[in-house]
Amino acid sequence: MPQYLLAIDQGTTSSRSILFDHDARIVSVAQEEFRQILPSPGHVEHDPEDIWNSQLNTVQGALGKVALEEVAAIGITNQRETTFVWDKRTGQPIHNAIVWQSRVSSYLCDRLRKEGLEQTIRQKTGLVLDAYFSATKLMHLLETVDGARQAAEDGHLLFGTVDCYLVWKLTGGKRHVTDVSNASRTMMLNFETLDWDDELLAAYDIPRQMLPEIVDCSGKFAETDPAILGAPIPIAGMAGDQQAASFGQTCFDQGMVKNTYGTGAFALMNIGDKPVLSQNNLLTTVGWKIGDQVSYALEGSIFVAGAVVQWLRDGLGIIECSSEVEPLADTVEDNGGVYFVPAFVGLGAPYWDPNARGTIVGLTRGTTGGHLARAALESMAYQTRDMIEAMQRDAGVPLQVLQVDGGASVNNALMQFQTDLLGTPVRRPKISETTALGAAFLAGLAVGFWQSQDELRGLWSLDKEFAPAADRSKMDQMYARWKDAVERSRNWERAGE
Repeated sequence: MPQYLLAIDQGTTSSRSILFDHDARIVSVAQEEFRQILPSPGHVEHDPEDIWNSQLNTVQGALGKVALEEVAAIGITNQRETTFVWDKRTGQPIHNAIVWQSRVSSYLCDRLRKEGLEQTIRQKTGLVLDAYFSATKLMHLLETVDGARQAAEDGHLLFGTVDCYLVWKLTGGKRHVTDVSNASRTMMLNFETLDWDDELLAAYDIPRQMLPEIVDCSGKFAETDPAILGAPIPIAGMAGDQQAASFGQTCFDQGMVKNTYGTGAFALMNIGDKPVLSQNNLLTTVGWKIGDQVSYALEGSIFVAGAVVQWLRDGLGIIECSSEVEPLADTVEDNGGVYFVPAFVGLGAPYWDPNARGTIVGLTRGTTGGHLARAALESMAYQTRDMIEAMQRDAGVPLQVLQVDGGASVNNALMQFQTDLLGTPVRRPKISETTALGAAFLAGLAVGFWQSQDELRGLWSLDKEFAPAADRSKMDQMYARWKDAVERSRNWERAGE
């Protein structure tokens, strides 16, 4: 009997592979960072070969001395919206991948807006018209890479998000598929039919033949090429990172909410089996599809969360490694009136302001690196409250509890500040790698490694629950100051033209 499930977790700054056992315990982990390519302000790219090589290295590292026949299946989860285009004849990318954070296609959003497509896109996809999503990134590549348009129309080019690209590589080019959760982030999927929308493709001038086949999030839809890993292993689970994290947090019931603190931060609320358009600038997205069961979610997306700590390290140089940020923040009692809006690439939900830029306000001669570190950490909690308040308005009910995960969720001081700011309990699971776990869960259900969602619920266990302890009026005053700081960051790029 197979003893393990392999989860491939391809993220924005690193590739990871994690091996889980039947009790959802981590058996081995391998991780490798890769280059961030920043051609100009607000533009972010990845080299597809960097992603593939780093991911393959971690797969081999995580498998270690395990016999391949002991691996029941592979589940894949990934940074979403990041856009790859490659030539199916050679397997060669035509350009670097355009990363979800990149604003390079903002000009195309302006063009589509002028053509009156904003409401149509919203009604059909559940998304806002924004450069965040894959469609305009793909349009940009077709319009700016020499020969790309003709090659696409001749049927030679393939489009895919990270999941799609990894499956294509792992299968030796035999399978060109994406799962429905990743497809729902492209701004090309009709969220009711769960198929590519021909009207939108025509408006974008994107040939349908470039697009992958859409498959369920859980099912045996591919198998690795033995030449890649040494044996054929079923690829049986796939979901975008935030949907996978929600599944890993067992947010199977309507109204459950999780927030992942990664490079960005992403809150998802399960809204059941019917898509509902947000009235508060949130996104409606597919959570997952398993057979005939579809779960939809409301999502709030923060572009820069943990990445603000990387900036303190690499941009400002006030820390040498990310783990130093918490001790530095602890050198001061409070933020000293400093508020940091990390709108390096614009603001996501609920503002959707591509022209916002990073802003630090409240500096005095007494401001120290500790105050900057604390303000940077607090920005994650403030942005989360922005999202949660919008969710509560859409849902019409107060949040009962927030499930948290991701790298920054291990920071106890930050999680306490978060619960104080929300006035709501915050629960952190023992397994913080819920994104990878969700991919493993989806794959495991498909191959009978686990039998039901009820069995999966039993594998979730609590590490720590945080309860509100601070003075509520003080927290509300601090949040009001945060909102003032956000207003000072907004529309900066356009104002400075």
